[in-house]
Amino acid sequence: MFKGSMPALVTPFRNGALDLETLKKLVEWHIGEGSHGLVPVGTTGESPTLSHEEHETVIETVVTAAAGRVPVIAGAGSNNTVEAIRFVEHAARVGADAALVVTPYYNKPTQRGLIAHYTALHDCADIPIFIYNIPGRSVIDMTPETMGELAKLPRIVGVKDATGDMARVCDTRITCGTDFIQMCAEDAVAHGFNAVGGVGCISVTANVAPKLLSQMQEACLAGDYVTALDLQTKLMPLHKAIFTEPGLVGAKYAMSRLGLCSDEVRLPLTGLADETKAMVDAALVRAGLL
Repeated sequence: MFKGSMPALVTPFRNGALDLETLKKLVEWHIGEGSHGLVPVGTTGESPTLSHEEHETVIETVVTAAAGRVPVIAGAGSNNTVEAIRFVEHAARVGADAALVVTPYYNKPTQRGLIAHYTALHDCADIPIFIYNIPGRSVIDMTPETMGELAKLPRIVGVKDATGDMARVCDTRITCGTDFIQMCAEDAVAHGFNAVGGVGCISVTANVAPKLLSQMQEACLAGDYVTALDLQTKLMPLHKAIFTEPGLVGAKYAMSRLGLCSDEVRLPLTGLADETKAMVDAALVRAGLL
């Protein structure tokens, strides 16, 4: 159920407010382009600057629009366990297929604290949970050993791994078992991640090029790493251009060039510099998208 290319959805805005009609159109477009799932209100969905009410509105809108055609993994993370419980319970209540919970940022819990945090979320609702391990943003790194302890809980089903460490994938297979679902969080290494045990990518670039990313992931799942590598090579300039500045800003600019949504973001993020726009434009052309 959880595999392949899953866009970490942007949250479209218009004049500072949620643009829900465009969000619904994006859901239809992604499904039509072959995306294997949708992940609203992660960092790429600008979760830090959404109110709680906006967060929940976006999740419910995507679940309703998807209508069971592809799985929806709802962003539900917080560095406040009580707040994360609210989001996990809401995701379960509106019919999301799973919740994505980032390791708590800024307050830097111990590994023991991580176990307590995720256990509380596991116990609060009957919904599968993916751990989002992203040391570059949260400062802490959940070790494979800690993840192995959490994987013993029946609803802790997988990880979105943003470490970029290919050896980590194998270490996690050892501590968590081969049924534990490992999804890559770094577009630039998604091909290699799958080769060592991953089954897909929760992707920023898939906001812009969902069909190509879907084809790349399907080739990996079929064991055709030659075709997958050709597609990854075609996409690499786009991955790099999008992430020259914060990835969601690059993705929204690229989407605006394709007529999909506005490039509007919320402060403290700002629009791309002109030189970065030129890089994204060139990468869109190279990928055959513009």
